[in-house]
Amino acid sequence: MSGKITKVSDVRAKTDDQLTEQVGQLRREQLNLRFQQASGQMQNTARVRAVRREIAKIKTVQQQRKSSANKGK
Repeated sequence: MSGKITKVSDVRAKTDDQLTEQVGQLRREQLNLRFQQASGQMQNTARVRAVRREIAKIKTVQQQRKSSANKGK
C-alpha cells in the first residue's frame, strides 16, 4: 500500500469486496510495520498511525452500510 491517505468519499465509492480486500492489505502492512518497529528498522513512524486510521475509516463505512441495510428490513 502506498503512503497516500484516502478520503472517506473514496472509501464510500468502493464496493464491499474492494473494502474487505483493502482492509486485508492494510492489516498486512500493519503487521510489517510492527516487525520493523520491533527490529528498529522503521523509518516512517507516522505510517503506523495512518494505517490504523485507514482501517478505522473502512470499518466505519462497512458498519454504516451494514446498519443501513438492517434498517431497510
